[in-house]
Amino acid sequence: MPLQAVFAMCRAPAAALLLAGATAFPAKAEAPGVGLDLGDRRGGLVDEIVFATEGDVARIAGLIADGSFQLSAQGITDQTIYQRIRESAAVDYDLSFGSSIELTLNPVGPEFGDGSLNPFHVPAIREALNWLVDRRHVAEEIFGGLARPRTLAIGTAVPDFARLAAEARAIELRYLPDRARALAVIETEMEALGAERRGGLWHHNGQPVILRVLIRSDDVRRQVGDYIANLMEDAGFRTERLYRGAEEASRIWIASDPAAGQWHIYTGAWVSILVRRDSSDDFDFYFTPRGRADPLWQAYEPSPEFDEVASRLSRGDFSDLEERSALMARALELAMEDSVRIWLVDQSQIVPRAAGVQVAADLAGGVRGSQIWPLTLRLQDRVGGQIRVATPSVLTEPWNPIAGTNWLFDRMVLRALSDAPLLPDPYTGLHRPQRARDARLTVREGTPVSATLDWVSVDVVEEIAVPDDAWIAWDEAEGRFLTVAEAGESGLTARTRATIRYGDAFFARQWHDGSPVSPADVLISWALSFSRADPDSPLFDPGHVPSFEVFQRQFRGWRILSTDPFELEVYSDQISLDAETMVAQRAPNVLPWHVMALAILAEEGGELAFSSAKADRIGAEWLSLVAGPSLPVLDRMLGRAQDEGFVPFPALLGPHADADEVAERYDAIASWRMQRRHFQIGDGPYYLHSVHPVEGALVLRHFDRFPDPSDRWLGLSDPPIPDLDLAGPLIVEQGQSARFTIDATVGGAPVAQADIEAARFLLFDGDGTLTLSGAAIPLGSGRWEVGLTAAQIRDLGLGPNSMEVVFTSRHVAMPVFASQPFATVPAGAAAWR
Repeated sequence: MPLQAVFAMCRAPAAALLLAGATAFPAKAEAPGVGLDLGDRRGGLVDEIVFATEGDVARIAGLIADGSFQLSAQGITDQTIYQRIRESAAVDYDLSFGSSIELTLNPVGPEFGDGSLNPFHVPAIREALNWLVDRRHVAEEIFGGLARPRTLAIGTAVPDFARLAAEARAIELRYLPDRARALAVIETEMEALGAERRGGLWHHNGQPVILRVLIRSDDVRRQVGDYIANLMEDAGFRTERLYRGAEEASRIWIASDPAAGQWHIYTGAWVSILVRRDSSDDFDFYFTPRGRADPLWQAYEPSPEFDEVASRLSRGDFSDLEERSALMARALELAMEDSVRIWLVDQSQIVPRAAGVQVAADLAGGVRGSQIWPLTLRLQDRVGGQIRVATPSVLTEPWNPIAGTNWLFDRMVLRALSDAPLLPDPYTGLHRPQRARDARLTVREGTPVSATLDWVSVDVVEEIAVPDDAWIAWDEAEGRFLTVAEAGESGLTARTRATIRYGDAFFARQWHDGSPVSPADVLISWALSFSRADPDSPLFDPGHVPSFEVFQRQFRGWRILSTDPFELEVYSDQISLDAETMVAQRAPNVLPWHVMALAILAEEGGELAFSSAKADRIGAEWLSLVAGPSLPVLDRMLGRAQDEGFVPFPALLGPHADADEVAERYDAIASWRMQRRHFQIGDGPYYLHSVHPVEGALVLRHFDRFPDPSDRWLGLSDPPIPDLDLAGPLIVEQGQSARFTIDATVGGAPVAQADIEAARFLLFDGDGTLTLSGAAIPLGSGRWEVGLTAAQIRDLGLGPNSMEVVFTSRHVAMPVFASQPFATVPAGAAAWR
């Protein structure tokens, strides 16, 4: 069978469609651009953005058409709604390919705290669900073809899927639907748990085994959840279907203790908010306690081998690309055996917007995941004005920058309120400078890394010595960093050194409350990360420790070289394939230290906690800077901080925050709190003007002191996704050779050979076995060729086969696949027919 996927095809010809029922998306014509007089405008191009709750996707297109909204944060996966959008002159849309649907399983057990049995504590039962589900059915029947079956832990539309196509295909074939095999495994393992089947139902300790299926009720996952619950009932389990919206579901699956047994299966969804050029850390994030601090992640118990492989991939602990590929292939296998997540489909989503609105959407994350949407959102015919954004929820989880919400729609809003040092290109995923100006990456010989863009340079040296004055460790008693020399680490070496230089006016910028950005705002994020991992700290959070240990294992020190202009060095053994990504990973977060000071006082006093896990552990509120019970606590902490002139970590931050600045900062936040009624202060192109939790709305307004001109990011065009037209014979006789041609175009024009990073072919026989792979041969003028010799045709035997090709563009990171079936027949059979 051919590879079951459609990759990034906006206008794919029929020959490029690999999945029956999948949809090729024609692009709607863009209205002609209107020249805008920006004058000296800074930051965002609209005056006000209103996020309002509207969870009914069936209404979105109509509400945009009648002017109630101008943009939807939520993607559309319904074919009927998609057709209505295509037919509407008032509604346009963007496409994204980075969404995925999976089943999150609760692995605690074998019994919950109440004594009830949890079958999904057993890895073999979790693995068996892969044979029980029919992913093609989910993609075609539930999602109407706006999805691609997904079996593996890495997405079907990322470069690593193309790199590992042969290994991926073998695993996909191993986990094709096989109900009998799934039921046999479940029966064996349930009996081993002491369960028995009575009257067709599984019982344990005399009681029916009940599976609580937590089903998101506000999107297509309702149908997914019902499908899964039906399968589990057919397998002998009684189910309890818990239909919940985003906020309610979040409190159950991510914020509660999984040992409480409130749920067994959750219909999860994830969106990659940028094009994932490197998927090597996915295993560590999704399958180990190092992924997140939440209680569910802390319950994960991967096998020792899987834990080690995932950790090595996350750390970049491999010497070359060949070793990396071997680790990735093994991780794919181990993830299937572990299966705390059962991946179902990757979605293609349509994101509607008014025809008069323009925005740069990320090819993976769409508008909601785009890092640059706040800098490109605009009305086509004028500067300023208001844009209303429909979102399925607001304030789904508490907002705080340390361990607050990871909810997609919350994060979309937060990106408008902050200013990143680097921003990812929405089509390639390569980071480009925003606040940073340039960088120099020095790597040790043998490190597999390269740079694509000219803002970062790569030097290769024999050895990288970490200087004695670099900071490497934390002294909680003194509240400061220890140097390499003080920590007794003199002579330390590193695999990489990133020297990052920022713009001349980096510390001339202002926070939204008018406070000047200072070095203390850089230091506070580093200090919190180290202090929260120290058992002697009042901020210690056990849930933070696993991810910190991953960081610390690779961290080799950092130091500030200059504050005017701002320049720093970071030493680390962690690597990524792209130099641009490595620099982005090392650029520190910048946080308003005076806001963090209030949160620190509240956590030290046991009233609030940065993370949900610690909040549950100490009986405190999960910190929110914008709403709820946290606000009066922060008010009291503000009064205390003003009275004491409180500076957190005074040995570290004190030299950068004198008494006058401390007083001015707290006065500024007090004034802000009085005007805005919240504590959310950022440095982005928009500020949070008002919060309306009851009404389910947020109002953002233009921040006129943002440093950049408003047209800085407006040069982005439509993603140049190649279209592939694969042509070849349908019947090949034994003893003959065969020739296949591939025409690659963008917008009807041939693609230059220099624009294609890789062009590979995969040849599968009738059993789905990969028999041959290699590079397609460029012929020029946008055409490539694959030739098969008579001997290679003979080796296929008789019957159906499939020629598949995968192209990777230098300008769009997602691979494009095409497939051509053909049959091999006995010599003379084709002529006889």
